[in-house]
Amino acid sequence: MAPSTTTPASAAAVRALRTTLRGGVLAAGDAAYEPARRLWNGAVEARPAVIVRPADETDVTWAVRIARTHGLPLSVRGGGHDWAGRATVDGGLVIDLADLRRVTVDRASGTAVAQGGARAGDLVEATRAFGLAPVTGTVKAVGFAGLALGGGYGLLAGKCGLALDNLVSARVVLADGRPVVASADENADLFWALRGGGGNFGVVTELRVRLHPIGTVLAGMILHPLARAASVLRGYRDIIATAADELTVMTGFFGGPDGQPLVYLLPVWCGDIAEGRRVIDRFDALGKPLAGRVCPQEYAAVLGMFDQVVVDGRHNEVATRWLPELTDEAVESVVDAAATATSPYSGMYVHHFHGAASRVPAGDTAFALRRDHLLVEIGAAWDPAAPAAPHRRWAHQVSAAFAGHALPGGYPNLLGPEEHQRATAAFGPGAGRLLKVKERYDPDRLFSAVAALEPTDPNPGA
Repeated sequence: MAPSTTTPASAAAVRALRTTLRGGVLAAGDAAYEPARRLWNGAVEARPAVIVRPADETDVTWAVRIARTHGLPLSVRGGGHDWAGRATVDGGLVIDLADLRRVTVDRASGTAVAQGGARAGDLVEATRAFGLAPVTGTVKAVGFAGLALGGGYGLLAGKCGLALDNLVSARVVLADGRPVVASADENADLFWALRGGGGNFGVVTELRVRLHPIGTVLAGMILHPLARAASVLRGYRDIIATAADELTVMTGFFGGPDGQPLVYLLPVWCGDIAEGRRVIDRFDALGKPLAGRVCPQEYAAVLGMFDQVVVDGRHNEVATRWLPELTDEAVESVVDAAATATSPYSGMYVHHFHGAASRVPAGDTAFALRRDHLLVEIGAAWDPAAPAAPHRRWAHQVSAAFAGHALPGGYPNLLGPEEHQRATAAFGPGAGRLLKVKERYDPDRLFSAVAALEPTDPNPGA
């Protein structure tokens, strides 16, 4: 039998929530509670005292106030894909934004307004009819707000920057329950912090984002056998070294239909199609692939290419490194990781950061790493019935193999909850500024989303 999550404080909070909110309120014992508490990462087993599904921003403000009044820990859930489970909290109150997914497109201004629970796929589907594209990550099911506030590496980075670089404004419910707007003109310090500092400052109920006139792209998933991985990856390195802004290329590996790892290349060209064909021809020189081809297609279709490897309920462990370049040693580390993977569901996802993303001045946003680099996402995934230890060990051994030639820090959206020192290094000179914004807007540290800084970190501005 699962342990009880009910205490006098939580019971009082549930009563207050049910008499105040328009949206749903789920507590242990309710029929919908068990499925509602489950996250993408099935390894996370937290049991909140209560899950709130707000019907609007007013519900969010009341939920925050009631959590504070009754002393309940608070977490915010968007898409629920944070591998570390920060979208939930044992014995606390979860604000689940699942019912706030509306996306409204303003064609005249070239922007869209997305509610806080919108997924990346929701934005793409809402904008495709207008021939416009948002800057998102690579998986449709991932919550857009969490992705964008922490960074948002994606397939348009070279031309359009990170997802956070396209944030125009946000509505945020603060720790005292007040809703405010954060933009370049209002609460500018909060706006700076949100773009890279994640959901550590409040509940983001709405985001206005810039859209781009991108409909058809030249793209495709190209698959090569592991035996050819080293030569393919060295060829990839040569291609991205001179890549135009219009070309962003992912690489890595995942398990094929027979369970054996396959090396993939996912080039996306978002410029003139005729010019792009000449660029894409360079991939032919890397050898005949086992499968896949590059062709003109809707950008919306490209965003579904990783759906098969992002499966709800599997157990997951994620590690991450930033690489300044794909050295021969790094190539060897990728190949070794694929050869030693302990599960056919595990993989590696190498994101290409260059072009427009690297030209944003480092101090303009809390996301500080603005030089060309590669983000290595190491994802161990396994069947829930399998022992976890070998898979977790593989992920951390692979991460350690990259450490000697990695940049300091790591992508905050993928860092573990205890990796405070790496978070400090990731935020660089802006770490001290982030702590000051945190002290101003959330002095009692009610919110904690992406890897956060600790107030006791020595020399946070160093």
